[in-house]
Amino acid sequence: MKLSKTVLAIVAAVAAVGFGSYEAQATQISGMLNIAGTATFDTNSLATAKAVTNFSNVTVGGGNTGAFASIAVGTSVAMASPYVFNPSTATPMLMSVGGFTFDLTSSTVVAQTKNFLDITGTGFISGNGYNSTPATWAFSSQNATGQPHNTFTFSANIGAQPTPDSGMTVALLGAGLLGLAAFRAKFAKV
Repeated sequence: MKLSKTVLAIVAAVAAVGFGSYEAQATQISGMLNIAGTATFDTNSLATAKAVTNFSNVTVGGGNTGAFASIAVGTSVAMASPYVFNPSTATPMLMSVGGFTFDLTSSTVVAQTKNFLDITGTGFISGNGYNSTPATWAFSSQNATGQPHNTFTFSANIGAQPTPDSGMTVALLGAGLLGLAAFRAKFAKV
């Protein structure tokens, strides 16, 4: 009987420490947001472009998931200018729509020719009561006929990548295992 009281006290102490150190957190963002529009570059050729000097007619596309699923297709998207991608330059508030804001921290040119530009990047998306969440940025632009010489269509998406919890799950698992060990010890002596 004495052993079970001691074990119960230990389990209670571990649980109290675990719950006491747990900070309340909002849920992280998950899902995919697709956008498209027109980008004006700093040169007449995608092969030599280093920055987008202006975005126009940017709207939400279809196929959005998770936290972004409720943003209507065709919703206007605010974009920051300039967006310098070569060299990689952080762009706070690169994109804002539906209460969400994406801060680009870095980007990499994956492919760049006179007819095509492909860029990937990383950053953080936040808003609507969610915690700031790591996210990936994918941007591509292609040659568009009928546009001014340095203006091209583009498409992009942002994929939120939630991170695992802060260790509370492990603390609770440990408390549960201590409880099982106490239960086993009590009945092993019978």
